[in-house]
Amino acid sequence: MAIGRLSVGVGRKGTASPHAEYIAREGKYAKDEKVEKLEATGQGNMPEWAQADPNFFWKMSDEHERKNGTSYREHVISLPRELTPDQRHELIKNWIKQEIGDKHSYQYAIHNPPAMDGRDQPHAHIMFSERLIDDVQRDPDQFFKRYNSKHPEKGGAKKANTPKLAAERKNELKQQRDRWEKL
Repeated sequence: MAIGRLSVGVGRKGTASPHAEYIAREGKYAKDEKVEKLEATGQGNMPEWAQADPNFFWKMSDEHERKNGTSYREHVISLPRELTPDQRHELIKNWIKQEIGDKHSYQYAIHNPPAMDGRDQPHAHIMFSERLIDDVQRDPDQFFKRYNSKHPEKGGAKKANTPKLAAERKNELKQQRDRWEKL
């Protein structure tokens, strides 16, 4: 029976690049495929300067975000064992299309370690930037600067992290979990 688990996390400045390596199983996080399967990886909406290397985007986020800023948000989602790897991948791509769309740069990976019962434990990590994609071309230094509402071309990309009360965030998370369950 599928378990509909979805959690949302926030990564502070300095943690994005190592976390991206972790979810992509790169560098020191490379795992033996016999121990844990990396079913799928992908990325999207990256600026031109990061399309060939999504980790470069996260390195620039770590370097240029404000001192007390956040570098990324993340969805960690349990996936049904009953689905094939291809079906799970399609499900995650549909979730990204629905929840992130073309508004944010993102990177994802589907992991499948063994569960305590010896069967599969598939889950996905979806990292995305809070910075909104717009029509302004910015280099890495400018992209993560503070947004300039009067002259957007002179500032960084706007962040979509408006302050909210705890009750609002809790309600949004419940709605998001409901959408995941239905998908």
